[in-house]
Amino acid sequence: MVENKTAPEAGEVLPKKVVDDSVPKAPKKDSIVSFILQFALVALLFFAIGFVVGQKKIKFDNKSIVPRISADQSVPKDVNVDFSLFWNVWNTLPQKYLDKSAVDGQKMMYGAISGMVRSLGDPYTAFLDPQQNEAVKNEISGSYSGVGIQIGFDKEKRLAVISPIKGSPADLGGVLAKDLILKIGDREAFDLTLPEAVDLIRGQAGSKVTIQFSRDGVDKPFEKTIERAQIDVKSVTVEFKQAKSGKQVAILKVNMFGEKTDSEWDAAVAEAVSKNVGGVIVDMRNNPGGLLSSALHLSGEFIQGTVVKQEFSDGSQNSLPADHVGRLLKTPLAVLVNGGSASAAEIFSGAMQDNKRGKLIGEKTFGKGTVQDVIDFPGGAGLHVTIAKWLTPKGNSIHHLGITPDVVIELKPEDREANRDPQLDRALETL
Repeated sequence: MVENKTAPEAGEVLPKKVVDDSVPKAPKKDSIVSFILQFALVALLFFAIGFVVGQKKIKFDNKSIVPRISADQSVPKDVNVDFSLFWNVWNTLPQKYLDKSAVDGQKMMYGAISGMVRSLGDPYTAFLDPQQNEAVKNEISGSYSGVGIQIGFDKEKRLAVISPIKGSPADLGGVLAKDLILKIGDREAFDLTLPEAVDLIRGQAGSKVTIQFSRDGVDKPFEKTIERAQIDVKSVTVEFKQAKSGKQVAILKVNMFGEKTDSEWDAAVAEAVSKNVGGVIVDMRNNPGGLLSSALHLSGEFIQGTVVKQEFSDGSQNSLPADHVGRLLKTPLAVLVNGGSASAAEIFSGAMQDNKRGKLIGEKTFGKGTVQDVIDFPGGAGLHVTIAKWLTPKGNSIHHLGITPDVVIELKPEDREANRDPQLDRALETL
């Protein structure tokens, strides 16, 4: 980290001492007291300036003003970078730029940090300003205002829909998993970071946003104008159906892995156990992922031992086990997946497949297999940094590859229009 010191303006001249050539007079008592007070104030001022410089911090009291920084900064010995260019640009912009009201010191600092992080070329390693960081936390909690799509990047690093949330404006408007996002409003999407794209898509409930998409099998890009709404996502729902064998089957739909997922899952499982079900279908379709800890928790309902492995930059690996002994360890299982199943949903699905615990049915998953550490900073900003990639228990990576189901069944547009679900039908047959 480079520490900053304040410096006087270039060309600043200290006031010259005023010399009185008249005959000296005997000082009066009032003037002596006044002199002592002035001296004390000056000493206090210099002490304050010295204290601030000693702390090596810059305070942005006025957003339209950027404090000038000396280009002659000390750099840690282990950093072989000349920062003089950075400080020269920092000092030049507020002097030269035409619109002084647009010069915002805080935004410049956030922009510089964001650019530094983006230079790594990993779309999942991102700096989030306080507003963006808060938006991500609201999403994990399951409540926010937007159109109801989870977004990420495909293997070509193009902005794409991971999945629409069931019943959301995007879902009802026909947005599908793996649709590519070309424009959001008037902004081209090719150079957007994930936080920037989220900022543009979200907004006040009742307002509208126009998004341009492209889709495999559709010749031309197309636009959808979607009205934003308050999105309240229930992590887990349960319903019961009868299989062809006559057994009652619990269908546990997992929409996301958020803060409430574990408790909602436990309640749904308790209901299934109370009905003495003969089989369970876990529906991970259009689940974009979320908290790794919840993937470990849900996996523990069906298997013991390793759920996922983390592989770090030095090649070392760390195995993460299920976090409890589940109540459905011997219950017949099928898992539904599709192109909108990503991240933590793929961790769960890969663990079930590698342990031969249950059949995976549906379509190939999204293929998001890296681990991000989330770091919060004072003031509300945050950093998501990729620290590892995850592997299935057998050591298979799915990043940009996805998981191929044991039984591949495509859900076609005509199935959606006729409200048919051949994937669910096959799972019921399997059980």
